[in-house]
Amino acid sequence: MPEKKKPAVEKGPEKRMSKPQAPKPVKPSVRGTAGTGAAVAPGQSHPSSSQTQLSNFEAAMKLFHSRNLKEAGELFQLAAAGPECDVANRATLHLSMCNQRLQQHAPVNLGSSEEYYNYGVAVLNTRNAAEARTHLEKALQMSPGADHILYALALAQAMGGDYESAYDNLKRAIELEPRNRSLARQEADFAHLASQPPFDGLLYPEKKGW
Repeated sequence: MPEKKKPAVEKGPEKRMSKPQAPKPVKPSVRGTAGTGAAVAPGQSHPSSSQTQLSNFEAAMKLFHSRNLKEAGELFQLAAAGPECDVANRATLHLSMCNQRLQQHAPVNLGSSEEYYNYGVAVLNTRNAAEARTHLEKALQMSPGADHILYALALAQAMGGDYESAYDNLKRAIELEPRNRSLARQEADFAHLASQPPFDGLLYPEKKGW
């Protein structure tokens, strides 16, 4: 009969009731807040640099396809240093391609006016007007009466913003070979000058009553 003291087990529920007192579920929310804060900081800095990197890469690709290799290479180099690995890898690849193509035109023992002319035109195709002008001027010194050299030099000078010299040399090129006028009318780098004096009268003399 004394074994009937088992009802004292009712103390068990009291122990069960005491367990929920520890508010342990709060910890996940603390981690969530800390995690969010850690993610926001990089997130706030990377979008701007990532966007700049992508913008540089896209601008470089446009220059690359239009054969502006020198300027494209400079932008590819900037994009290669950005945070996005995929864009950086592609920029590095295209930078290498730009350098290879530019090196293909490296001068080797230039001596004749035609060699300087050919190299000058090759450099001009990369949109490096200053360097192209240097080689074309050397070519012209050797062959002062060569209309094709005068024409290319005028183009380099126009691209470089020296419009007065460009006009003088283009005028001489047309006087020596009238068909240079037709070529200049179709030249994209003369297009923005075609409607401005004195180039308008030189390229379209019929409109000026010449």
